[in-house]
Amino acid sequence: MNGLLNSYALLMAPPAGGGGAESMLPTLFTFGAVFAIFYFLIIRPQNKKQKETQRMLGTLKKGDKVQTIGGIRGVVVSVKEDSIVVKVDDNAKLEFVRSAISGIIDGKDAKDTKESKKAAANKKDEAEAEVAE
Repeated sequence: MNGLLNSYALLMAPPAGGGGAESMLPTLFTFGAVFAIFYFLIIRPQNKKQKETQRMLGTLKKGDKVQTIGGIRGVVVSVKEDSIVVKVDDNAKLEFVRSAISGIIDGKDAKDTKESKKAAANKKDEAEAEVAE
C-alpha cells in the first residue's frame, strides 16, 4: 500500500526541471489547435455567409422576387434606404426592414422544379403503361 501511495505522489509531482517552457509548449499547441478548429468550422463560414447576405441585400432592386425570414414571398415594389416594400398580392403591399429578407427567389429555379415534376410524372406513367402491357 505504501508503494502505491509513493507512485501516486510521483505522478502528481511537478517535472524535475521545474516546468518552464517545455511544459507550456504542449498547452499552447493544444490551445492553438482548438482555436484553428473553431475558426475553420464556425467563425469563417459564419463570416462568409454574413458577407453573402449583405451583398444580396445591397443588390436588391425593383422587380426581384424575394422571401422574408417569416416565409412571406412577394415582388419588390420599391427599395428605400433601410426598408423594402414587397407586393404579396394584387392589393397588398408590405414594408419590411432589409434584414428581414432571407433571399432572392429565382424564377428559373421554380420553372426547373415544375419541369422536373412533369418529367417524373411522365416516367411514372410510362412505367405503369409498361406494367399494364
